[in-house]
Amino acid sequence: MLKDLMKCIREYKKASLQAPVLVSLEVVMECIIPFIISRLVNEIKAGCGFSVIVSYGALLAGMATLSLIFGIGAGNACSTASCGFAKNLRKDMFYNIQEFSFANIDKFSTSSLVTRLTTDVSNVQLAYMMIVRTAIRCPLMLVFAFVMAFVMGGRMAVIFLLVIPVLAVGLGLVIKNAMPLFKRVFRKYDRLNASIQENIKGMRVVKSYNREVFEQEKFGLAADDVCMDFTRAEKILAFNHPLMQFCLYSVMIFVLYFGSYTIITSRGLDLDVGQFSALLTYNFQILSSLMMLSMVFVMITMASESARRIAEVLDEKSSLANPENPVYEVKDGSIDFENVSFKYSEKADKMALSDINLHIRSGQTIGIIGGTGSSKSSLIQLISRLYDATEGTVKVGGRDVREYDLDTLRNQVAVVLQKNVLFSGTIKENLRWGNKEATDEEMKAACELAQADEFIMRLPKQYDTYIEQGGSNVSGGQKQRLCIARALLKKPKVLILDDSTSAVDTRTDSLIRKGFKEYIPETTKIIIAQRISSVQEADRIIVMDGGRIVDFGTHEELMKSSEIYQEVYESQNKAGDQDEK
Repeated sequence: MLKDLMKCIREYKKASLQAPVLVSLEVVMECIIPFIISRLVNEIKAGCGFSVIVSYGALLAGMATLSLIFGIGAGNACSTASCGFAKNLRKDMFYNIQEFSFANIDKFSTSSLVTRLTTDVSNVQLAYMMIVRTAIRCPLMLVFAFVMAFVMGGRMAVIFLLVIPVLAVGLGLVIKNAMPLFKRVFRKYDRLNASIQENIKGMRVVKSYNREVFEQEKFGLAADDVCMDFTRAEKILAFNHPLMQFCLYSVMIFVLYFGSYTIITSRGLDLDVGQFSALLTYNFQILSSLMMLSMVFVMITMASESARRIAEVLDEKSSLANPENPVYEVKDGSIDFENVSFKYSEKADKMALSDINLHIRSGQTIGIIGGTGSSKSSLIQLISRLYDATEGTVKVGGRDVREYDLDTLRNQVAVVLQKNVLFSGTIKENLRWGNKEATDEEMKAACELAQADEFIMRLPKQYDTYIEQGGSNVSGGQKQRLCIARALLKKPKVLILDDSTSAVDTRTDSLIRKGFKEYIPETTKIIIAQRISSVQEADRIIVMDGGRIVDFGTHEELMKSSEIYQEVYESQNKAGDQDEK
């Protein structure tokens, strides 16, 4: 895990090394200053002249200035290193997520990935900042201050050694009890973010059904659950501070009592006032370092679970990969399914698709009809290799899809989903997702074919109109037509419409299909639809049920031989007759 995370330091190695070096120099200055002060106290006690005081004062001022400079430098280097490390973590995670297959994304929930990219990275960033500065400073200060305390106070410094085991046991108990709570709370964070994401995404539905109070109560329960675990963890961590304070003041009382007693009884021979003042300063430095060190351990305890979750994303490899010698050309749009079965997970009990044998010639228009859950979308996802078949072979252009370069295959197999997404930006910028080099003329032609040009030209800024995030400022039908145009700009050999004309009227649907037939006759077109009118003119129609192809033929053939097709046709025509009445 640490090895994976350290790879993200990269260009910030220099800053990561500078911070400990500068911190070390700062510690040296801070540990020498009390020693110099003790010498000055003894000089004043001995009746030194003003010139001696001035020289000591100049020396102390210079050392304090150097300590300040080293401290500022260490802070700058530490900030640069930790922020850069966090940036690289997010970048590497995001880039790796882009390579994920649908199977990989199914493994991590969307909310969990968001939490890992935000909250978890922030925790690791804070821990790294403490490691490159505080975790270096505290042990060094501890060692230097203890050595100097022993030099100045002799056997009295042994008290510090007696305190360390007490602190170590207390800190160990804190970490042991807090760690399970942090592991649990981050999983609950994922669920909390899932609730937020679901609510915001479905806000229109929530308001339509007047379910705001219900959603508030559901969110409140999730938030209270997170708060409860965090409170328990924080209560355990809070025990650390009073323990440190107890040790700090216990040692200070001991040093004050026995130090004063030694000075009085020995009349300054065993311990003088200068040594005593320095010993008190070192006492404070040692115990402050122990307190800070305990805070570092606490922060690392919190961040270790975040680091593990980040490493899971960084280590995850896409279940889909290019072959060693990929094919970079798709010959044509022919599609073949040979004894194909598929399930979404190895743990799944049931196949989503079973025994699929299908042969489609290049340029054909194929319709797919079937009820909800009949695995129509699962079938087409195998063509563009969004998933790999569990059994059997899927071929495009006469070659197994697993032989192709993934980018090549997906550029030649364009899929338009029912809930396709538009991104914030102008209409032109959205269209160029299909082809970043597309000219204005090519975009207009694609939009005309998708029946989108008409409504675009009525907009104030036409093709330069800004689309809000998720396409919230265009209707469902307009969004679908823009997505179809975007797919057409890829000039694919296979075009798949996954119920992507469901939000357009029947006239527009008919014009889109007519345009496909006239202008892209060589492109294989697969149309998943709920309306039989959308597919009845197709060359062949697939009827699916329960993950199997139960019938395959023309509209006329299916009207004679397929009971499912007949039932759907009759139910839709009856609905149409009732609407007319």
